[in-house]
Amino acid sequence: MKLIRFGEPGKEAPGILLQNSTRIDVSALTRDYDEGFFSEDGLHRLEKWLERNAPSAPRVPDSVRLGPPIARPSKIVCIGLNFLDHATESKMEIPKEPVIFFKSTTSLVGPNDDLMIPKNGSKVDWEVELAVIIGRRASYLEPDEALDYVAGYVLHNDCSERSFQLERGGQWVKGKSADTFAPLGPFLATRDEVPLTTHLGMWLKVNGIFRQRSSTSEMIFDVPTLVSYVSQFMTLLPGDIISTGTPAGVALGMKPPQYLKSDDVVELGIDQLGDSRQNVVAWRPALSEATLPGAR
Repeated sequence: MKLIRFGEPGKEAPGILLQNSTRIDVSALTRDYDEGFFSEDGLHRLEKWLERNAPSAPRVPDSVRLGPPIARPSKIVCIGLNFLDHATESKMEIPKEPVIFFKSTTSLVGPNDDLMIPKNGSKVDWEVELAVIIGRRASYLEPDEALDYVAGYVLHNDCSERSFQLERGGQWVKGKSADTFAPLGPFLATRDEVPLTTHLGMWLKVNGIFRQRSSTSEMIFDVPTLVSYVSQFMTLLPGDIISTGTPAGVALGMKPPQYLKSDDVVELGIDQLGDSRQNVVAWRPALSEATLPGAR
């Protein structure tokens, strides 16, 4: 299944993207794709509901905005330096264990929402990433059981403000957590849709020019290893996100760096997970929390 959420920011409803690209509303089954949905065997219930109700369920016009395909989770866990070439371009040592940092959940937005340069930001960067959505409460998993706890996968642009990240005390979370810095989607593909994550092509363009072209085969630590590893240090809750790192080609690694500016357009995609597009806009002080994409 391909799970979507649609509607105005903060008022998204749950839906499904069918194989023929038709969007249908499934709010008759569940209020949202949130922790409660996943923890209460929601994917199985949704599958059974679709067998009975898909033909008669309300259709959603293509013109309706897509939000992030899951509701705001308890946490977004990110993995740094998980591609050999990216670690090299960043002039950082190849990690012997996964590098973990957090991204604020308030950074979550829809796949085609604007990417806003934060106040006092000057070095906004892009990172195409495969994100894993946790489907069951998990602690101390072994790698060979980790995938049993995965609900599915989604495309993620792990945006960064490098000046906040590297020049304001060396705290990565500060550079990763601005509003709109986690465009997610267009859909969550359940694990049966993407049975293997080891050879997925991934790409990103800025203003039509390829900046990143790689494959998940270049990961240092694969998905089962990462899910298992993170579960050794924290309890993973249903709906939590683990974003698995980015390949080479980020602005920081260019000589000289070419950071995003207002009116730039970022496009990205991963095989079997669709694509997304973000227009870069300047910070707008009138943009309140209530109107931010993904606000609840």
